[in-house]
Order: sequence, then C-alpha cells, then structure tokens
Amino acid sequence: MARKAFQAEVGGAAAIEFAIVGGFLCLLVVGIGDLGLGFYSDIQVQNAAQAGAQYATVHSFDSTAISNAVTSATSVPGISAVPAPVQFCGCVDATSKTVTSATCGTTCASDGMNAGTYVTASAQRDYSTLINYPGFAASYHQTASSTVRVK
Repeated sequence: MARKAFQAEVGGAAAIEFAIVGGFLCLLVVGIGDLGLGFYSDIQVQNAAQAGAQYATVHSFDSTAISNAVTSATSVPGISAVPAPVQFCGCVDATSKTVTSATCGTTCASDGMNAGTYVTASAQRDYSTLINYPGFAASYHQTASSTVRVK
C-alpha cells in the first residue's frame, strides 16, 4: 500500500515539472519561429530591391515600372518601393567598390573610363513580431537597396 502512495507522489511531481519545462519549451519554439519569420521577411525585402534593379537592367529606367517590379516581386505583403527609384551618373571607386556620383560624360579618375549611368531601386517593410518580447522592440523597419549599371 505504501508503494502505491509513493508512485502517486512521483507522478504528480513529474506533471508539475512537465508543466514548467513544457511552457518554457513552447515559448522557445514560438520565439525561434518568430525570429525565422523576421529573417525571411528581410530576405524578401532584399529580393524585391534586386528585382527592381534587374527590371531596370532589362527595360531601362522607368520609375513607375521599377516600383511595380519591387512591390510585385514577392508574395510578402507590405513591401513598398520607398524611396523612389533613382537614375544617376557615377564612377566606381576601385578600393571601396562603391559608386560615387559624377557628371555624365566625364572620365572617372579611378579607372579612366567614362562615368556610367546607374539605377538604384529600394524596398522597405515593417515587420511586427508575433508576441511582444520583454526587452525587444515589437516592430522592425526592414530596408534594402540595389544599384545596377544600365549604360
């Protein structure tokens, strides 16, 4: 008879331990899933900006059409083409590999070539977390831009 009482006590302790550990594990799984959704959203924002730049490469500069390419590049809702696509002349800096503004038709000092025509397409989205986590923001602003030489 004493043996059955001991088994009941152990079973009750296991249920309490499971409730504590199970709650923590559920919160951990939801947090990891939320983090994954945030990264996925950020990747889709980057893909949308690249789609706008690719559109400009193939079809030349048309601000409205590039903005449409950005917003329709992915099925993730809320992606906007802000700031608007821009066309400019520039030269590539040989050391930093960045494009700096230059006057169209001038010769670039870094490589001796003529300044090229570039297009920058941008995308942005606000991502809201599934749960408000203590110590973390409930919303994140995700941005991306892609610059491509068109001429």
